[in-house]
Amino acid sequence: MPSESGSRINASSVVRQIRSHRATASTSSLSPLLNTDDWEEDADTSEANMGSNLKDVHRVDSKTHMHEYNEDAPGLAGLNLVESEGRVGFRGLFENPLVLGITCFATLGGFLFGYDQGVVSNVLAIESFGAAFPDIYMDANLKGWFVSTLLLAAWFGSLANGPICDKIGRKRSIMCNVVVFLLGSALQTGATSQGYLFGGRAVAGLAVGAMTHVVPMYLAEISSANVRGSLVSLQQLSITIGILVSYWLAYGTSHIGGTRCAPEIPYTGPLLNGSPTFDPYTDVPLGGCTGQTQASWRIPIGFQMFPALCLGIGMAFMPYSPRWLMEQGREEETLTTLSMLRRKPSDHVAVRYEFLEIKAEIQFSREVSELAYPNAGPMRRLINNYVALVATWPKFKRLAVGCLTMFYQQFIGCNAIIYYAPTIFGQLGLNPNTTSLLATGVYGIVNTLSTLPAVILLDNVGRRPLLMWGAAGCCISLVIVGSLIAAFGNDWPNHATAGHVAIAFVFLYDVNFSYSWAPIGWVLPSEIFPLHLRSTGISITTSATWMSNFVIGLVSPKMLTQIPYGGTYFFFAGFAVLAFLTTLLFYPETKGRTLEEMDAAFGDNASDKEREHMERICRELELPAQALLSA
Repeated sequence: MPSESGSRINASSVVRQIRSHRATASTSSLSPLLNTDDWEEDADTSEANMGSNLKDVHRVDSKTHMHEYNEDAPGLAGLNLVESEGRVGFRGLFENPLVLGITCFATLGGFLFGYDQGVVSNVLAIESFGAAFPDIYMDANLKGWFVSTLLLAAWFGSLANGPICDKIGRKRSIMCNVVVFLLGSALQTGATSQGYLFGGRAVAGLAVGAMTHVVPMYLAEISSANVRGSLVSLQQLSITIGILVSYWLAYGTSHIGGTRCAPEIPYTGPLLNGSPTFDPYTDVPLGGCTGQTQASWRIPIGFQMFPALCLGIGMAFMPYSPRWLMEQGREEETLTTLSMLRRKPSDHVAVRYEFLEIKAEIQFSREVSELAYPNAGPMRRLINNYVALVATWPKFKRLAVGCLTMFYQQFIGCNAIIYYAPTIFGQLGLNPNTTSLLATGVYGIVNTLSTLPAVILLDNVGRRPLLMWGAAGCCISLVIVGSLIAAFGNDWPNHATAGHVAIAFVFLYDVNFSYSWAPIGWVLPSEIFPLHLRSTGISITTSATWMSNFVIGLVSPKMLTQIPYGGTYFFFAGFAVLAFLTTLLFYPETKGRTLEEMDAAFGDNASDKEREHMERICRELELPAQALLSA
C-alpha cells in the first residue's frame, strides 16, 4: 500500500533492527517472546511473499490468509505486547516513572472535579454563606439547582468536547478548558449575587465536563495495556484526593471568625433532632455576620484556581497522544512519542509492533468509512461517528456498556452522599455545625484510601469481579442504613448506638463503592471504543454520567427530606442490584487487552468481509492479523 517515504515500518525492517541489536539488553529481554531464529530464516523472503499474497487476497479464504501470513512473520505472531511491556498492574506502575508522572500530573483535571464535588457540600453548610445567599441556604429546590447547574453545564461540555478534542488534540483540549475553568472559579469566588454564583458554576461546569471526557482518554492512549487500568484508575484517586482536600480545607476555613454567623443571636430555624437550626432570614444582624467571616467560604472556592493553573501550564510540556498523532498522519512523531513513553529506542520491536497496531486500526477504520460514505464532507463524517456507534450490535454494546457504567456510578448513590454529606450526618444525629463537618472530612479520608485497592487490583483481578463485589457491598450497606433510619430515624437522641451503626455503614458503603464503580467508571469507557470513534464514544458516556449526576444532585435534597423511613437508601440499593446483574450478564472482561484488541472483546469485525479487509491491511503492514482479530 502507498505510504509516505520514511514512515513505512514493517516486519522486515523490525527483523533487521533485531539482527543489529540482538546483543542489547532490551532485545535479549524479549528473547523468550520472540522466536527470532525462525523469523530470520523468513525475513529475506517476506517482501516477496507479501507481494504475491496481496495479489491473491481476494481469491482465498480468511483461514488461508492467516496461515500464509503467519508463516511469513512468525516472530511478530509470537509477540505478546502486554507481557513485553513488563509487570502487570500496580507493580508495573513504577517500572515507567515517566508515564506515571505524566498521569499523576494530568489527573489534576480529576482533582478539580473532585474538589468541586466536595467543596460545594461544605460551603452549603457554612452559616456565612447562608447569610450572603439565604435563598440557596434555605430552599431545597434552589440548593439542588445550585449543585446541579455545574452538572448540567458539564453534561453539555462533555458532549461538545468530542469533536473539538478530535480536531485540536487531547493535550490542547485540556489546556483550553483550564482557561475556561479559571474564569468560572473567579466568578464564583468573587460572587456578590446569585447571578454571578450560578453563572460561575455554569462556566466552570463546561470545563469540568470537558476535562472528565478528555483526561481518561488521554491517559488510556499514552499507557500500555499491562498497566492501563491502574493508570486510569489514578483519575479516580485524584478525584477522591480533591474531595478530601476540599472537605478538610472547608472544615478549617469554617472556623475563620468562629463557626457561627452571630454567636450572640440564638437559633430560630427549623428543628433538627430536637434542636433549632440557623435561619439566615432571622438569625443575622443588620450589618451582617459578627462572627464567621465570608472568607470561610470564599477561600475554599477560590483555592481550586491554583491546581487548575498548575495543570494548564504543565500540560504545555506534556506529550501529545500517540494515537491522536497517528490519526493526524504524523507517523514519525507517533513513533518518537511511543519510544519516549515506553522508554525504549524507536527501533525496538515492541515499540514498532505497537506502532503498527495503531496504524492498522486507523487505516482499517478510514477505509471502511470511505467505502460506506465515499463523498462525505466534514459535517457528514462527524454525524457518521454518532451513527456508527448504533449501527451494529458490537458498536452499540460498547456504547451501552459505557453509558450503563456511568449511569450506575451515579444511581448507586455515592455523589448524593458526597454533595450532601453534612446534611446526611446531621440527620443521623451529629451536630450539623461541627461534628457532621468533621465526619464529612473522615468520609473523604475513607474515600481516598478505599480507591487504592483499585489501583493495585484492576489489572490483576479484572474489571468484572471488582464491579460485582462493589455492587453487592454497596447494596448490603445501603439496605442496613435504610433499615436503621426506618426503625430509629425519628428518635436518634435516644438511640445513639443505632445512629453510630448507621454512620459506620455509610463509611462501609463508601469503601465498597470507591474500589469498584468509582474508578472503573472512568477506566471502562476510556478503553472500549475504537480509535476513530473513541472521542465521540467517550463524550457520550461522560455526558451520561453528568446527566445522571445532574438528576441526582437535583432530586437528592428532596429525597433526603421528603421520602420517609430511609426510602432514599432503598432506592439506591435497588440500582446496586441492577448494576450487579448487568455486570454479570452483559459486561465482557477487558483486562490485559491493548486498545487495538477491544474489537475481539466485543465480537467486532466478525463479518467475513471486514475480517478479510483487516487481514489485507495487516498483510500490507506485515502485522499478524490475530493481533487485532483474535481474543
